[in-house]
Amino acid sequence: MIEAAELYLQNLLISLNIDNWILNVVLVFVIAFVLLVTWRSFAKKTEKIIARTVNNWDDIAWFAIYRPMNWLIISMGISMGLRILADKQHISLVTYFPTMQQIAILFLIFWAFWRLAKKAESTFVALEDKDTTTVVAMAKLGKLSIWVIFTLALIQTLGVSISGLLAFGGMGGIVVGMAGKDLLSNLFGALMIYLDKPFRVGDWIRSPDKAIEGTVEDIGWRVTRIRTFDKRPLYVPNSLFTQIVVENPSRMSNRRIKETFGLRYCDIEAIPQIIKSVREMLEKHPEIDDRQTIIVNFDFFNQSSLDFFIYTFTKTTNWVRFHEIKQDVLLKVADIVAQNDAEFAVPVRQLHFDMPSGAPLS
Repeated sequence: MIEAAELYLQNLLISLNIDNWILNVVLVFVIAFVLLVTWRSFAKKTEKIIARTVNNWDDIAWFAIYRPMNWLIISMGISMGLRILADKQHISLVTYFPTMQQIAILFLIFWAFWRLAKKAESTFVALEDKDTTTVVAMAKLGKLSIWVIFTLALIQTLGVSISGLLAFGGMGGIVVGMAGKDLLSNLFGALMIYLDKPFRVGDWIRSPDKAIEGTVEDIGWRVTRIRTFDKRPLYVPNSLFTQIVVENPSRMSNRRIKETFGLRYCDIEAIPQIIKSVREMLEKHPEIDDRQTIIVNFDFFNQSSLDFFIYTFTKTTNWVRFHEIKQDVLLKVADIVAQNDAEFAVPVRQLHFDMPSGAPLS
């Protein structure tokens, strides 16, 4: 593209028959400036049109090409100006200049695709209906692909044979693979996380096999960063997740309330009514999920208490809200016990002494 534009400008200068090389350079820069102003005027109108659309991809594509296009026009002006200067000074640009042009074009293309990947990632991560983990994974894969293609194209542009490099890489890959076994296992572990999706960024996870519990902050290609509840960062190699059991409490459908209450032995006659009232309270409670199991039963003759338990589930899974509901349920159970003239038992131990008849008490 740059070469075609330069050829057009060169033909234009020849047709104008301007012998002064300084005027030629000035004319080239003026033309480049006019093209840049025209492009920016067109860009402002295009941005207004794109802003009225609901499609995200037009915003992403425009963001990707806008700045590289500015620099493409500037590069055209600089390139043509250097050619004129070189002709005046009788400097040959055949050796290096075409390669420099190709590298510049290659960099602008790389920059455009990189901006495309970055903008797409930030746009779709911000959408609530999108799986953030999948979006980030696809963005990382896209960026990696862009880097690999850019590097290979740059090497080819510099005159290095890619086929020979790939052949060397094939032989060296075995050595690298053996040396980087742990790194490769972590990469495959990350791939399994992205494919199986046992958790995603923002989930609370824990493992019964390892001392791992916290909120997932980032899933990298080598390690996953977890923020523990005491706000310490925990870095876990991805390969470990293929060997351990991972529990994801963030995906629970309900939270469970399971509590045992002990009443005094002298309140045994009130237990049936207390159990009935507690069950009715739970069934009518607006925050208790009546589609799940609700159990209220007398359970055990304890050493100093008559125990009954409740087993039920809240509608919410929010940790703070759950404890508010649990507090409300416990207080209502206490009110029901008090309304039936009963009391909760406290640990009591009775001691019996057998004293000989006639023995003094002190």
